[in-house]
Amino acid sequence: MDYILNSLDARKALDKKFLRFPPYQEMQRPHKGWVKAIREALGMSAKQLANRMNVSQPRVTAIEKAELEDSLTLASLRSTAEAMDCALVYTFVPRKSLHNTVMNRAKLKARQIMGRVDHTMSLEDQSLNNDQLSEQIDELALDLINTKPRKLWDDDY
Repeated sequence: MDYILNSLDARKALDKKFLRFPPYQEMQRPHKGWVKAIREALGMSAKQLANRMNVSQPRVTAIEKAELEDSLTLASLRSTAEAMDCALVYTFVPRKSLHNTVMNRAKLKARQIMGRVDHTMSLEDQSLNNDQLSEQIDELALDLINTKPRKLWDDDY
């Protein structure tokens, strides 16, 4: 039970923190990459950045290319940012609230479970109407969140 409360508290705290972030779309990497965009906005050449980083100019070009290919390490990004007097901010930004992500997953799992139950009930001519089924799904979703939150992410549950 402590895990469930800690998980809920963590979700609430992170959701609150993420509300202060700009919308996800505004934080997308520029088409030329953050390194090159910031470097150019500063009026700094690749050679000048290389000198500040104590690397060769081709290394800066490789860094800019690697960023676009998603193959640049955090360490390289950090040292590049520092050479441009920037801070590297590393975070995951949820596309929707963590609460909504958990609720959507719980409802998906509940629909899967209730689909099997409803099928069995319909074979016995006891199927639920749409409103009853929807109510049962909502109740089961909340029960799953409250009693088996880690099971939500199992594909075979």
